Amino acid sequence: MTQTTPTPTTASRPRIGIAGIAIESSTFTPYRSSERDFEVRRGTEEVLARFPFFSGAVDPGSAPGPASGAPAGTPSASGQALREAAEYVGVLQARALPGGQLVRDDYEGWKREITEGLAAAHAEAPLDGFFFDIHGAMSVEGLDDAEGDLITAIREAIGPDVVVGTAMDLHGNVSETLFEACDLLTCYRHAPHIDAWETRERGLRDLVEACARVRAGGALPHKALVHVPILLPGEKTSTRIEPAKSLYGRIPAITEREGITDISCWIGFAWADQPRCQAAIVAYGEDADAVDAAALELATALWEVRHDVDFVAPAAPFDECLDRAITSIARPFWISDSGDNPGAGGADDTTYCLARLIAREEIRSGEVSALMVALADPASADAAAELGVGGRGDFLVGGHIDTREPGPVALRAEVEALDETTQTGRAARLRVLDGDRPTGLSVVVTARRSQWARQGMFERLGMSMTGFDVVTVKMGYLEPDQYEAAADWMLALTPGGVDQDLVRLGHQRIQRPMIPFDAEIPAPTPASVVSAAGRDISSPRP
Repeated sequence: MTQTTPTPTTASRPRIGIAGIAIESSTFTPYRSSERDFEVRRGTEEVLARFPFFSGAVDPGSAPGPASGAPAGTPSASGQALREAAEYVGVLQARALPGGQLVRDDYEGWKREITEGLAAAHAEAPLDGFFFDIHGAMSVEGLDDAEGDLITAIREAIGPDVVVGTAMDLHGNVSETLFEACDLLTCYRHAPHIDAWETRERGLRDLVEACARVRAGGALPHKALVHVPILLPGEKTSTRIEPAKSLYGRIPAITEREGITDISCWIGFAWADQPRCQAAIVAYGEDADAVDAAALELATALWEVRHDVDFVAPAAPFDECLDRAITSIARPFWISDSGDNPGAGGADDTTYCLARLIAREEIRSGEVSALMVALADPASADAAAELGVGGRGDFLVGGHIDTREPGPVALRAEVEALDETTQTGRAARLRVLDGDRPTGLSVVVTARRSQWARQGMFERLGMSMTGFDVVTVKMGYLEPDQYEAAADWMLALTPGGVDQDLVRLGHQRIQRPMIPFDAEIPAPTPASVVSAAGRDISSPRP
């Protein structure tokens, strides 16, 4: 049911810790994520400034990665009320563009810093609650359930009686370990994730309210989990289209029922080969029977559409997409290089598409203008910076991280524009040359892996999202700015660490049967519901 944030006196405000590590990690990409890929915030002021509803910072939360860096503005009214409803203790929050498995030493260092910081804060003045600020699909070298490992260590530091809540990406995974350690779990309701910050605000508000109830002597909400053995890419479960549109559209009405606070549907993360990877439904609220029934109801609804999913756009091998784009009257025509999408953990440097763009006569002649954006290639970005705008030189682009065929592509190009930001590092727009004659192809290279989802990124290199006939972007489904810019688009089924053909990737360790790896799965039953009664963990506190 809809609830409002309490307005307690300063003396009665819950004390809530905040920490987490947020990344989604493909176990099929050769890239390894490390500390240098992350934006790390330490201390209460920095951690709270991450949340736009507290700080007023401009960050729509749709595209992954560091915030826009916009100065703090005016918090929302609901955010201001939530800020005043509790005392917050920020310890450490690290987030990064999706990538590969996180280097174990970096993870262990952050885990130690988080647990020691929370233990110290809890010893100084008892914590009532803890907000676990994560994505939910982090993979760490040598671990099968990174978030489960981290929350287990956190529980050891803060004890069993602190109320724990989390708000996750719907492409995260909910293991039984994570479910057992958290009292409140919610996730996004849209893909693309236009509600990323709304979800965190909702999750944090529910946590504050639960802590206030516990301080007054009440019990925690009842919670229920149902796993559904389905593992699908986000490009087949976008809420822009059916069946996900209607499936997620059921959620608001369910949360309005008596005794139910929240219900969420996790699709799971398709590009990790781990036993925890599958879809999950979690509900919580005061009425145990209503919560259990709602979780089973939504799980059954997901199961019923298990064979109805399809790609969010027309999908085909890249050559077919390029044929369609070149002959189409729609301009610009966008193509997603989905197998190397950095927003899902791809290496961001496969050259499968680049080589084919260069080879097309319509593009070489300049009859068709085309853009390839972007390939992570620090050496090429540095070389372009040394040449300067207008300089010409020879480059060996891409294929240095993910070396699959055709590998690094040799090309001669003129530097058209240069830029440097925290998000991309050095960036260069190169016009590919045929001898000394410019072709119709421009290529963007960057020092850092990056996802080119927003108009502002294009503008910094003197480009428009609508300024080319054909745009090939390392992406899965198009984010809002891209979707608005594209007159038409297709999803290219390209090879890479986040290949849409999951069977081709070769999962070995997921649970079976599992769609799409098996033809059928059993329907959820009441026996599928994992329930946990609301715990009475506290007597009234002053």
